[in-house]
Amino acid sequence: MTEKRIWLGLAVSLLATPLAFADTATDCSVAEFTMGLRFQQQSAEVQALQLQAYNIATEKLDKAVAAAKDPSKLAIVTDLDETVIDNSALLARDLANCHQYDAWDTWLPWERDGTPELIPGAKKFLEHADKLGVTIRYISDRADEQKKYTLATLSKLGLPQVSEESVLLLGPPKVERRAIVSADQQIIMLLGDTLHDFDARFRKTPLDAQRKTVAEESGKWGVEWIVFPNAGYGTWSKAPLKGWEAEPVVEPW
Repeated sequence: MTEKRIWLGLAVSLLATPLAFADTATDCSVAEFTMGLRFQQQSAEVQALQLQAYNIATEKLDKAVAAAKDPSKLAIVTDLDETVIDNSALLARDLANCHQYDAWDTWLPWERDGTPELIPGAKKFLEHADKLGVTIRYISDRADEQKKYTLATLSKLGLPQVSEESVLLLGPPKVERRAIVSADQQIIMLLGDTLHDFDARFRKTPLDAQRKTVAEESGKWGVEWIVFPNAGYGTWSKAPLKGWEAEPVVEPW
């Protein structure tokens, strides 16, 4: 009888356990993103890659302007998130709460109230383009209905050429928004962290097809297309890893 009372008491106590405690007792599937997000936010290597990308972009921009008859007819198109601004604080907060951050159900509040930081080298490059008289267009899949918040964020960060006209947010696919820019300007450079920032062939296509297109367009990377590292999220995040099929052999180093 005593044993039955003990189990009954344990069952009652578990039923009364707060939900927050119950959540922490389960496995957190989001934890698989920890290493990638730590690399994205904290590593000096990512900082170096970002600065390297903007150094290359500056070199290519200067050459294009020097060769142009009228630099005012030239335009650069850049993505925002993880290209110009760093949103890793949101992802880290959600990760700490075991919340699946790539469900994007915490993104709208972040657009309104979040405080993203600048990607290293972004402001210097964009200010340089502005001084050269080159048109800047920001094409992002942030919510168009919250455009005023994105405009306020970009203005607060001191970025040049921020206006209703220059910031093109989610609505038509990015390829159509780029076409709006190219109707009046010659786009000389695209900058982004996701491959559909560069070409419609990358949008909603399998990874094998994306890799094939990357190889086919090998001459554009670092010339017309400047890609930025993003280990926090992407279409690759659920792809299976390929391992060495040999039996493990452990030897002291």
